Amino acid sequence: MHPALKILVGGLVAGLVDIGTAALINQAPPPVILRAIASGVLGKAAFKGGLDAALLGLGLQGLMSVIIATLYAVLVSRSKWLRQHWILGGLAAGPVIFTVMEYVVVPLSHAAKAHFTPVTIVPHLAAMMLFGLIIAFFTRGRR
Repeated sequence: MHPALKILVGGLVAGLVDIGTAALINQAPPPVILRAIASGVLGKAAFKGGLDAALLGLGLQGLMSVIIATLYAVLVSRSKWLRQHWILGGLAAGPVIFTVMEYVVVPLSHAAKAHFTPVTIVPHLAAMMLFGLIIAFFTRGRR
């Protein structure tokens, strides 16, 4: 598979799985999760939106996921260790992705900031570790 296609597919698969894990963790249907993502652009109005807001959220999720996969692939191309230890690299990427999203991306958006406790943060970190693992799987061995 062409490296760019690996990045695209890996990012989109990770993004879709992330929507599912967010729905499970938050006990909310996927359209609500997608509207929450769209709220980064639309603010609270996203939650009053219908299919259009959910589709915007889906597009944003796909875009962010592919960007994250691209950044990870660039790191992999420069690190022999990451190429040789893709599982550990993917798992380690999860907390980094979570931190960047939580403390850089979300504050720069119109989305409401999530409030985590030591208990509620665990499933979110685990979901991001899965996200990182999926991206690492698709970009493994890339030079």
